[in-house]
Amino acid sequence: MTPEQLKASILQYATQGKLVEQRPEEGTAEELYQQIQVEKQQLVQEKKIKKEKPLAEISEDEIPFDIPESWKWVRIGTVATILGGKRIPAGRKLSSNDTGYIYIRVSDMKNGYVSTENLQYVPEDIFPSISKYIIHKEDVFITVAGTIGRVGKIPPELDGANLTENADRLVFSLMDQDWLIKCMQSSLVQNQIADATTKVGQPKLAIIRIQNMLIPLPPLAEQKRIVAKIEELLPYIDRYAASYERLEQVNTEFPEDMKKSVLQYAIKGKLVEQRAEEGTGEELYQQIQTEKKRLVKEGKIKKEKPLPEIAEDEIPFDIPESWKWVHLLDAVEEKPANGFSPKGVDYQTEVKNLTLTATTCGYFKADAFKYVDIQLEPDSKYWLKENDLLIQRSNSRELVGTSCIYTGDDDAFIYPDLMMKLRVINGVDIKYVDYVLKSPLTRNYFSKNASGTSESMPKINQGIVSATLIPLPPLAEQKRIVAKLEEILPLCERLK
Repeated sequence: MTPEQLKASILQYATQGKLVEQRPEEGTAEELYQQIQVEKQQLVQEKKIKKEKPLAEISEDEIPFDIPESWKWVRIGTVATILGGKRIPAGRKLSSNDTGYIYIRVSDMKNGYVSTENLQYVPEDIFPSISKYIIHKEDVFITVAGTIGRVGKIPPELDGANLTENADRLVFSLMDQDWLIKCMQSSLVQNQIADATTKVGQPKLAIIRIQNMLIPLPPLAEQKRIVAKIEELLPYIDRYAASYERLEQVNTEFPEDMKKSVLQYAIKGKLVEQRAEEGTGEELYQQIQTEKKRLVKEGKIKKEKPLPEIAEDEIPFDIPESWKWVHLLDAVEEKPANGFSPKGVDYQTEVKNLTLTATTCGYFKADAFKYVDIQLEPDSKYWLKENDLLIQRSNSRELVGTSCIYTGDDDAFIYPDLMMKLRVINGVDIKYVDYVLKSPLTRNYFSKNASGTSESMPKINQGIVSATLIPLPPLAEQKRIVAKLEEILPLCERLK
C-alpha cells in the first residue's frame, strides 16, 4: 500500500464513521442539520445570502455506503453556500507589485492550503469592479477549472483576498472547517467531482454540481474528534511514507546492484571454483601470443606495438593464482577500429548503419539503424560479422563504453563512428570478455577516463579501450563463469 493509498483509506474510514466511536451525548446529525437550516434562513432574512432553490431529496440508490445511525447524508448545497470568484476585466493583467489587493489564483491553491510564494495583485483601478468576489479564512476553497478538485483553507494573512473565477468558496456555519476539507478530499467527494466535471471544451465544475454532491454529516463534536484523530495519525503516515520511499528506492536499485555484485564476483574468481586440470591464465596467455604471431605471419592481422607491462599499482584487486591480468588488446586479434557515419537518408538502400540505440541496452537490437546511400566493397572493414564485439566510444558518462556482442547476420550492417569494433582471439570466450566490460571494474574505468563534459558527450579512444585490464582465467573456467552468469543474471532481472 502506497502512502497515498494509506491516506485515502484513513479518509474513507473517517467518512464511514469508523475512525472514532459515536457518543450519544453529542447528539445527532439530524439535530445539527436542523440548526444549520435555521441559521441559513436567518442569513437569508438578513440578506447576507440569497435564498436558493431547494435541492432534490436524496434517493436510496444515491447513497454509496452505510454510515452510523447518528449521522445523516446531506447535499453540500443544503449545509453550505457555494459562491464563485471573478476574473479581472478582459485585456487587463495582474501585477507582481503589491497594490494591497491580493488575487488568489488556482496556481496558488494546493491541496489543503494556499501558497504565498508567488502572489499576484489586482491593479487599483480595476479593484472596485471585482471587490465583492473575495474569500475569507473561515471558508473552504475548491478549484473548479484548470486543476479541478483541490480543496483547502485560506491563511489568516490572505483573509478577504480576491478569488479567481476558476475557484469557488464554500460558506458555512456549525460545521468544523477541517472536517469539511477532509471530507471533500476523500475519494467519496473526489469521485463525485470527477463525474460532475464537464468534459467538453475546457473542463469545468459548475456550482450546481457541487451543491448536489453528497457528504456524510456527523454531529459537530464528532467532526472535531475525527479531525483530531486524523491529525494524530498524520505523523505515522509521514513516517510510513519515508520508509516506503526508502523501500521503493531499495527495490529499484537492488536488482542492478545485485547484477553488479555478481559480475564483480565473477571477475574476481569467486563465482566458480578453480580446477587445476584446466591449466592457468599464463599458459593461455602464451597460447594467445603464439596465435597472434601466426596470424601476423599469415598476413591476417597487423603486428601491434605491445603495451607496457601491467604495474603492481595498476592491479585493482587480487585474483586467483591460476589467473593472469592482461590488457584487452592481449585478448583480441587487433586494436579497436572506429566505425563510419555517412549521412542517413529517408529511403531504403542496401546499406544499414547502426545507431547508438542498437547497443545501449547491452545487447544487439537489429531495428535500430538508418539507411545510408553509399557503396561498400564486400570485404569492407565496416561490415559487421557475427560475434564482433561493439563498444560505444561516445555517450553520456554513465553509458560511454557500453558493450554488446553483435548477433546479426554477416555483412547485414555497418557500424557508426561512435562505436568501436573488436574481435576476440581464439582461446578467449567472447561472452566472458563482454561480461568483464559490463562489470563495475570496467564501467568505472571508462567513466573515469572518458574525456569531455557531459554536455559534449564524453569519449573514450582506442588507447583507453586497448589498455582495459582483463582478469584472464583458463578458457574452460571462462566458459563455466559464463554459464553461471547466464544462470544467475536472469534472476536479477526478474527482481525489477
